[in-house]
Amino acid sequence: MQHKIIPNLWFDTEAEEAASFYMSVFENSRIVNVTHYTEAGPREAGMVMTVEFELDGQRFIGINGGPDFKFDEAVSFLVNCETQDEIDYY
Repeated sequence: MQHKIIPNLWFDTEAEEAASFYMSVFENSRIVNVTHYTEAGPREAGMVMTVEFELDGQRFIGINGGPDFKFDEAVSFLVNCETQDEIDYY
């Protein structure tokens, strides 16, 4: 299913690590696509530029955009839960 809106999360260099962490928490998750910087820059060629991933059907893109903006607790996910066990898990 193609989503009209895909949240983008800005990281310095940790987009892959973040995607792996989120996938360890949420079932039915996967990496969709990974892109890398080229010789054109602005970062080192071969470094991961974006990681597109899905968490239980919701797409996200992690961007290794540099240190200009910090990823912090201002970002949150609302997870709808049906049981107390689910609430306790998340």
